[in-house]
Amino acid sequence: MSEQSSPAAASSARGVVFVDGIRTPFGKAGPKGMYADTRADDLVVKSIRELLRRNPELPPERVDEVGIAATTQTGDQGLTIGRTSALLAGLPQSVPGFAVDRMCAGAMTAVTTTASGIGFGQYDVVIAGGVEHMGRHPMGEGVDPNPRFLADRLVDPSALVMGNTAENLHDRYPSITKDRTDAYAVASQEKYDAAKRAGLIGETLVPVATKSAAGWGLATEDEPPRPGTTLENLAALKTPFRPAGRVTAGNAAGLNDGATAAILAGEDTAAELGLKVGMRMVGFAFAGVDPAVMGVGPVPATEKLLARTGLSIGDIGLFEINEAFAVQVLAFTEHFGIADDDARVNQWGGAIACGHPLASSGVRLMTQLSRQFATRPDVRYGLTTMCIGLGMGGSVIWENPNFDGSK
Repeated sequence: MSEQSSPAAASSARGVVFVDGIRTPFGKAGPKGMYADTRADDLVVKSIRELLRRNPELPPERVDEVGIAATTQTGDQGLTIGRTSALLAGLPQSVPGFAVDRMCAGAMTAVTTTASGIGFGQYDVVIAGGVEHMGRHPMGEGVDPNPRFLADRLVDPSALVMGNTAENLHDRYPSITKDRTDAYAVASQEKYDAAKRAGLIGETLVPVATKSAAGWGLATEDEPPRPGTTLENLAALKTPFRPAGRVTAGNAAGLNDGATAAILAGEDTAAELGLKVGMRMVGFAFAGVDPAVMGVGPVPATEKLLARTGLSIGDIGLFEINEAFAVQVLAFTEHFGIADDDARVNQWGGAIACGHPLASSGVRLMTQLSRQFATRPDVRYGLTTMCIGLGMGGSVIWENPNFDGSK
């Protein structure tokens, strides 16, 4: 290839920044939940529109891609939801979109996939997010697992039920008792409630008009939290996945509905357009584990990422760990020698309190970390990490643009 025809200039890597993120309030799944009669795609549309409203410096035609995740891609979560949501949100017809599925890490994967395109120089600005309406589309709806998974013993039968995998994780980490997971769950509720009362949660939400048999309403806050939860309350709950087990509805995230969306851009494009920079992407990694203990996934994913970036766990000043189950968070912190009540972990509580609408949650973690960075110039690096169904983990390290080493 001649020097004149070399494509090197078009494919050089560049910095990727997280500009802004937003989410709908999260609802309880089911006929009594606040989104029972609200479409999943409308939750995404509301999120995208609010992102554009909050960031008027971004011309809609400059968006190069819309990647939206959903674990159950059918009904109002199907039909290439990234493209349909872009059109419904009023983006120009020239803006393409796609759908992605990596179960709980769908939105995280939408971010890392489109960020890779930015870093490679093929996108300038993208919108990435996720949605899950678990009331309309329960996890596993319509799937037909290949019988070889069990017949050939490729996975343990418990691997297909997430609550069972959490019980298995307790078996692997006998030091993580039910008392410890209940105490962690109470703390999550308390931290979330404190953040909400301080106005920190509300800043990340877009109100959503809802419709029910009673008429129109307005969803302005999360539905799942249980302020005032005590250890006594949690001790009395049933263990549905195993007799005399350790996993309950109180120390695990519930079944939820909600959507998230974020703007990412090349650092040069953000400067050109005058977009704010919430944080810079340092790197990301995904890893596979035994599906029967899928909750341990964040450990190897983070180990892989630290090795790639040359950082250590001690360099991480803030952690946003998705709380699918308390035992899964504690397995991570125990592995890395982090105390159960370490102030760096989930400062605003987590999914045990606010909810976990599967494919949407990765961007919730990122949005919260970005806003925490803004008030923490003493912190340089933060981590967003989550376990993923079928035995995976995903981790992303971010750098704080407000870091001041003198602090």
